[in-house]
Amino acid sequence: QLQAYGGGLVQAGGSLRLSCAASGLSFDDYAIGWFRQVPGKAREVVACIDKEGSTYYADSVKGRFTISSDHAKNMVPLQMNSLKPEDTAVYYCAADEGSPSRWPIEWHYWGQGTLVTVSS
Repeated sequence: QLQAYGGGLVQAGGSLRLSCAASGLSFDDYAIGWFRQVPGKAREVVACIDKEGSTYYADSVKGRFTISSDHAKNMVPLQMNSLKPEDTAVYYCAADEGSPSRWPIEWHYWGQGTLVTVSS
């Protein structure tokens, strides 16, 4: 039901735009979150947007990443600027009918990940 795409290889300082698309559910009724995971480490929250459009960002991406919601296209983009090698990870989008949470276990729907690699 959720699909994350837009990952790729980029040099440090560059930008990428990820998108989360949904089928079978409307983002009007769900909070959407972007998470990332590095092998051997726990999945961590990157950014969330609730049904009213309020946003939350992890401290590590504040000022560099922007989450938004395109209701017309039923997509949630994540614009990533000033990328750093430590941003390298598999990025996932998630949806839930409740309020956004920083904890992955509290999200009901998950898409497959898209790999972002930032070279130094």
